[in-house]
Amino acid sequence: MGLVTHNYAGQDAGPGADQEVELLDLVLQAHGGIERWRTFDTVRATFVSSGGLLPLKGLDVTPKPSEAVATIREESLRIDGYRRPDWRMRFTPDTNPRESFVGHTLATAWDLIHVAYFNGYARWTYLTTPFFMAMPGFSVTEIEPWKEGSEIWRGLRVRFPPSIASHSTEQEFYFGPDHLLRRHDYRLEIGGGVPIAQYVHDIVEADGFRFPSKRRAFPRGPGSKPIRDLLLISIDLSDFHVEKSAR
Repeated sequence: MGLVTHNYAGQDAGPGADQEVELLDLVLQAHGGIERWRTFDTVRATFVSSGGLLPLKGLDVTPKPSEAVATIREESLRIDGYRRPDWRMRFTPDTNPRESFVGHTLATAWDLIHVAYFNGYARWTYLTTPFFMAMPGFSVTEIEPWKEGSEIWRGLRVRFPPSIASHSTEQEFYFGPDHLLRRHDYRLEIGGGVPIAQYVHDIVEADGFRFPSKRRAFPRGPGSKPIRDLLLISIDLSDFHVEKSAR
């Protein structure tokens, strides 16, 4: 299956391009449609996070709800009441502490800048999936499907441009027969490159768009199977809203 770069403003065709375009189009439509998505400016939701990664990083493990607001046309994210009621965190990829993670393992402690960076890019990715795949600079390739129980999930490998911060440069996304997201694979580059399988479920609809309201991330073992005894990240999401900014 070939590689094709999608910008939805005149796609470059390559070997196998029709197949990638077909699956990506089906996925975008199933989640609410890319043309409608582009008429909005922000997407927000309330996050409640827990899991084994937090204590490994020396972080408070008490689940506390916080609202994140992501922009749709570029990568930026704001969290009000971030870790304290009077704090606000704003993430953009312009301030990039990536080099400070060199040499980190999964058990290396994080400071406030580390965890803010992680929360910023991760929450933006989760709130804008799969629509960011149609932004300029992303390369999308259909890959071998994943068999989960009795279902076959078609997959897309997405290569992120250098201007977008995320878990890893290449990530894999798997979609069920309804073309809704089921699983998201990546390597946690800022945690020693550990391979992760994140399962998503309990799809909800908000403003005509569909989002998973539960995300559970596990290390990947042999055959890319999740090690379900080791829950690294648990995220419950609620109160989704896709909005236009006041003009």
